[in-house]
Amino acid sequence: MSDFSTEHIQQLLERMATDLHAHLARRGIDDYLLVGIHTGGAWVAEALQALLPGDTRLGTLDISFYRDDFSRRGLHPNVKPTTLPFDIDATHVVLVDDVLMSGRTVRAALNELFDYGRPASVTLAVLFDIGQRELPFAADICGEHLALAPQQRVELRGPAPLAADILTLKA
Repeated sequence: MSDFSTEHIQQLLERMATDLHAHLARRGIDDYLLVGIHTGGAWVAEALQALLPGDTRLGTLDISFYRDDFSRRGLHPNVKPTTLPFDIDATHVVLVDDVLMSGRTVRAALNELFDYGRPASVTLAVLFDIGQRELPFAADICGEHLALAPQQRVELRGPAPLAADILTLKA
Protein backbone atom coordinates (compact mmCIF):
# COMPACT_ATOMS: atom_id res chain seq x y z
CA MET A 1 0.00 0.00 0.00
CA SER A 2 1.35 3.42 -0.91
CA ASP A 3 1.45 6.44 1.40
CA PHE A 4 0.12 8.60 -1.43
CA SER A 5 -2.50 6.93 -3.61
CA THR A 6 -3.00 7.49 -7.31
CA GLU A 7 -6.13 9.50 -6.49
CA HIS A 8 -4.23 11.75 -4.07
CA ILE A 9 -1.44 12.33 -6.61
CA GLN A 10 -4.05 13.15 -9.27
CA GLN A 11 -5.63 15.75 -6.97
CA LEU A 12 -2.21 17.31 -6.35
CA LEU A 13 -1.50 17.39 -10.10
CA GLU A 14 -4.85 19.03 -10.85
CA ARG A 15 -4.21 21.72 -8.22
CA MET A 16 -0.67 22.22 -9.55
CA ALA A 17 -1.98 22.65 -13.11
CA THR A 18 -4.51 25.24 -11.92
CA ASP A 19 -1.90 27.06 -9.81
CA LEU A 20 0.67 26.98 -12.62
CA HIS A 21 -1.79 28.33 -15.18
CA ALA A 22 -2.73 31.17 -12.79
CA HIS A 23 0.93 31.88 -11.92
CA LEU A 24 1.92 32.15 -15.57
CA ALA A 25 -1.14 34.26 -16.41
CA ARG A 26 -0.27 36.73 -13.60
CA ARG A 27 3.19 37.08 -15.17
CA GLY A 28 1.73 37.52 -18.65
CA ILE A 29 3.26 34.26 -19.89
CA ASP A 30 1.18 32.30 -22.38
CA ASP A 31 3.95 30.59 -24.34
CA TYR A 32 6.21 28.35 -22.27
CA LEU A 33 8.03 25.05 -22.33
CA LEU A 34 7.54 22.25 -19.81
CA VAL A 35 10.82 20.49 -18.93
CA GLY A 36 10.82 17.49 -16.58
CA ILE A 37 13.88 16.24 -14.72
CA HIS A 38 14.41 12.47 -15.22
CA THR A 39 12.88 10.33 -13.97
CA GLY A 40 10.11 11.39 -11.58
CA GLY A 41 10.03 14.98 -12.76
CA ALA A 42 9.56 13.80 -16.34
CA TRP A 43 6.56 11.73 -15.21
CA VAL A 44 5.09 14.71 -13.36
CA ALA A 45 5.69 17.02 -16.35
CA GLU A 46 3.93 14.59 -18.67
CA ALA A 47 0.96 14.37 -16.30
CA LEU A 48 0.83 18.18 -16.02
CA GLN A 49 1.01 18.56 -19.78
CA ALA A 50 -2.20 16.54 -20.08
CA LEU A 51 -3.94 18.84 -17.57
CA LEU A 52 -2.78 22.21 -18.91
CA PRO A 53 -4.72 24.13 -21.55
CA GLY A 54 -3.29 24.54 -25.02
CA ASP A 55 -0.52 22.69 -26.78
CA THR A 56 2.33 22.82 -24.26
CA ARG A 57 5.66 21.57 -25.55
CA LEU A 58 7.44 19.00 -23.38
CA GLY A 59 11.12 18.20 -22.91
CA THR A 60 13.24 16.25 -20.44
CA LEU A 61 16.61 16.71 -18.72
CA ASP A 62 18.91 14.02 -17.41
CA ILE A 63 21.21 15.74 -14.93
CA SER A 64 23.44 12.74 -14.18
CA PHE A 65 26.61 14.45 -15.43
CA TYR A 66 25.78 17.74 -13.69
CA ARG A 67 25.41 16.42 -10.15
CA ASP A 68 27.93 17.72 -7.63
CA ASP A 69 28.08 14.27 -6.02
CA PHE A 70 28.92 12.49 -9.30
CA SER A 71 32.35 11.40 -8.06
CA ARG A 72 30.84 9.78 -4.94
CA ARG A 73 27.79 8.23 -6.57
CA GLY A 74 29.24 7.31 -9.95
CA LEU A 75 27.25 7.12 -13.14
CA HIS A 76 23.70 5.94 -12.65
CA PRO A 77 23.20 2.84 -14.79
CA ASN A 78 19.97 4.21 -16.30
CA VAL A 79 21.19 7.52 -17.72
CA LYS A 80 18.60 8.81 -20.15
CA PRO A 81 19.23 11.36 -22.88
CA THR A 82 18.21 14.97 -22.44
CA THR A 83 15.47 15.75 -24.93
CA LEU A 84 14.83 19.42 -25.64
CA PRO A 85 13.22 19.44 -29.09
CA PHE A 86 12.97 23.22 -29.09
CA ASP A 87 15.09 26.34 -28.69
CA ILE A 88 15.07 27.61 -25.11
CA ASP A 89 16.73 30.99 -25.77
CA ALA A 90 14.46 33.83 -24.59
CA THR A 91 11.70 31.30 -23.83
CA HIS A 92 9.86 30.81 -20.54
CA VAL A 93 10.63 27.38 -19.06
CA VAL A 94 8.68 25.52 -16.39
CA LEU A 95 11.16 23.15 -14.76
CA VAL A 96 9.39 20.19 -13.14
CA ASP A 97 10.61 17.71 -10.54
CA ASP A 98 8.94 15.18 -8.29
CA VAL A 99 10.62 16.05 -4.97
CA LEU A 100 12.42 19.18 -3.83
CA MET A 101 14.75 18.28 -1.00
CA SER A 102 18.29 19.70 -0.79
CA GLY A 103 18.09 21.88 -3.91
CA ARG A 104 21.07 20.14 -5.51
CA THR A 105 18.97 18.54 -8.26
CA VAL A 106 17.52 21.94 -9.17
CA ARG A 107 21.04 23.44 -9.29
CA ALA A 108 22.24 20.67 -11.59
CA ALA A 109 19.15 21.03 -13.80
CA LEU A 110 19.70 24.78 -14.15
CA ASN A 111 23.34 24.20 -15.07
CA GLU A 112 22.34 21.79 -17.82
CA LEU A 113 19.45 23.93 -19.00
CA PHE A 114 21.74 26.95 -19.43
CA ASP A 115 24.10 24.83 -21.52
CA TYR A 116 21.26 24.75 -24.07
CA GLY A 117 20.60 28.49 -24.03
CA ARG A 118 19.41 31.39 -21.92
CA PRO A 119 15.71 31.15 -21.01
CA ALA A 120 13.69 34.32 -20.45
CA SER A 121 12.60 32.86 -17.09
CA VAL A 122 12.48 29.58 -15.20
CA THR A 123 9.52 28.62 -13.02
CA LEU A 124 10.04 25.68 -10.66
CA ALA A 125 7.15 23.25 -10.10
CA VAL A 126 7.46 20.25 -7.78
CA LEU A 127 5.03 17.58 -6.64
CA PHE A 128 6.47 17.37 -3.11
CA ASP A 129 8.66 19.74 -1.09
CA ILE A 130 10.23 18.02 1.92
CA GLY A 131 12.13 21.12 2.99
CA GLN A 132 15.56 19.71 3.79
CA ARG A 133 17.36 22.49 1.91
CA GLU A 134 21.11 22.72 1.48
CA LEU A 135 20.88 25.31 -1.31
CA PRO A 136 18.53 28.33 -1.47
CA PHE A 137 15.86 27.15 -3.90
CA ALA A 138 12.10 27.37 -3.49
CA ALA A 139 9.35 26.05 -5.73
CA ASP A 140 6.96 28.51 -7.39
CA ILE A 141 4.35 25.75 -7.63
CA CYS A 142 4.15 22.88 -5.15
CA GLY A 143 1.67 20.04 -4.89
CA GLU A 144 2.29 19.34 -1.21
CA HIS A 145 4.73 20.40 1.52
CA LEU A 146 5.78 17.53 3.79
CA ALA A 147 7.54 17.70 7.14
CA LEU A 148 9.71 14.59 7.07
CA ALA A 149 12.42 13.47 9.45
CA PRO A 150 15.98 13.82 8.06
CA GLN A 151 16.20 10.07 7.38
CA GLN A 152 12.92 10.00 5.43
CA ARG A 153 12.46 10.44 1.67
CA VAL A 154 9.59 10.39 -0.81
CA GLU A 155 9.82 7.98 -3.70
CA LEU A 156 7.51 8.46 -6.68
CA ARG A 157 6.38 5.37 -8.55
CA GLY A 158 5.22 5.57 -12.14
CA PRO A 159 5.07 6.50 -14.91
CA ALA A 160 1.34 5.79 -14.91
CA PRO A 161 -0.45 5.69 -12.68
CA LEU A 162 1.62 7.78 -10.28
CA ALA A 163 1.79 6.88 -6.59
CA ALA A 164 4.35 7.67 -3.89
CA ASP A 165 5.78 6.19 -0.72
CA ILE A 166 7.61 7.60 2.26
CA LEU A 167 10.80 5.62 2.85
CA THR A 168 13.00 5.58 5.93
CA LEU A 169 16.70 5.24 5.17
CA LYS A 170 18.82 2.98 7.33
CA ALA A 171 21.43 4.77 9.39
